[in-house]
Amino acid sequence: MNTPESIVTAASAAKVRLIRFLYCDNGCTIRGKLAHIDHLASRLESGIGLTVAMQAMNMLDQLQPVEGMGPVGEIRLVPDPDSFVILPYAPHSAAMMCDMLALNRQPWGACPRSFLKRMIARAAAEGLTLQASFENEFSLFYPDENGEYVPVDTGLCFSSISMTAAAEVMNDMVAAFEAQNIPIDAYYPELGHGQHELPLRHAPALRAADNQIWFRETVRNVANQHNMLASLAPKPMPDQAGNGCHIHWSVWDADGKTNLFYDANDRYKLSQLAYHFVAGVLAHLPGLLALTAPCFNSYRRLQPHFWSSAYTAWGPDNREAAVRVASGLWGHEPDSVNVELKASDPSNNPYLALGGLIAAGLDGLARRLDPGDPTLVDPGNFSDEERAKRGIQRYPTTQAEALDALEKDQVLLDALGPELSASYLAVKRSEYAAFSAEDLDFEIKHHLYKF
Repeated sequence: MNTPESIVTAASAAKVRLIRFLYCDNGCTIRGKLAHIDHLASRLESGIGLTVAMQAMNMLDQLQPVEGMGPVGEIRLVPDPDSFVILPYAPHSAAMMCDMLALNRQPWGACPRSFLKRMIARAAAEGLTLQASFENEFSLFYPDENGEYVPVDTGLCFSSISMTAAAEVMNDMVAAFEAQNIPIDAYYPELGHGQHELPLRHAPALRAADNQIWFRETVRNVANQHNMLASLAPKPMPDQAGNGCHIHWSVWDADGKTNLFYDANDRYKLSQLAYHFVAGVLAHLPGLLALTAPCFNSYRRLQPHFWSSAYTAWGPDNREAAVRVASGLWGHEPDSVNVELKASDPSNNPYLALGGLIAAGLDGLARRLDPGDPTLVDPGNFSDEERAKRGIQRYPTTQAEALDALEKDQVLLDALGPELSASYLAVKRSEYAAFSAEDLDFEIKHHLYKF
């Protein structure tokens, strides 16, 4: 574990001048303030002041009328020393992820990172720990002679031609992740033009969410160094495949040594605990989508027959199901069996997405829910009657419908708490109102550049 003293020593040795105190807000935008190295020691203790209004700001920088989040009031951005990284893409710079603390030094009710910590603690009270990873897709563009952004390649899925087109920038991205001690699992070009996938390795839940912030920052910054734009928008090109951010997760014992999702005697190697957990996620998925697929643009991606998932089904290696049971690695099944939530994209706030998933899964475990029979085909191929018989529902088809489902989901609302749920719903409803009043060009422009 890092200490304030070790952070100051490391930053000074690296000749850091500015240290970014970062957070991810209700609009799912990564924001922050910076401390100078001369004052880092005191800022590590006292944090940096932030107006309470920032959690009422949407992705268009439009402040929403949320009670208690106006011009009066302040919280502190207090950094987590264990999240400290030297930034390989920014000269003389470092960064840390922050918790939002009230002036009484307690977690602020509208802090997303503190919400995830509460859900981790809730699981720990049951003797459970979570491992998770975020599996990101993103699109690479470069400016043409007219200043318009075009994909860096038009190659085929997994194509070596696409690998060649992006070889230099991808090499630098992987090197930047290595420099930040963020392990990468694999890399491959994906189906969409200019689309690439770079899954992260699994980590304890809080570190996994922090790593997702570093992922977004690293991909965009390294691409910029190559005169490219990296967009993690869910659907940056309406006629191409969308960008997912699949969440892989598994539940382990309190010591983190035994994978409690694994059962050697089950046909899919899943334990009863895993089935209950998956059932909870499926039961709450309509409202959970407001956290995992949170923006207006997200719902262009979540369409039937697009391998992004559109129905509340589960199945072994079924890439059209909401939850896929991932095959274990040969010879390492007890350690590698996990499940994957497909209905997630990189525009989400990872603390809200993962915290909501934990809350839903724990509810399934508490109520011993059953996910029903596995779906072994594309659920979109079933008739409406067959889906109804199997208990399979179509997702909400708009951001507004997902927000309505969240507002009706008392389990998720209670988990989020009144300040976080009220401010999040207000911010996201304002985004829906803004984008639904404009055309497609406005939507694509703002999502392309902001995620």
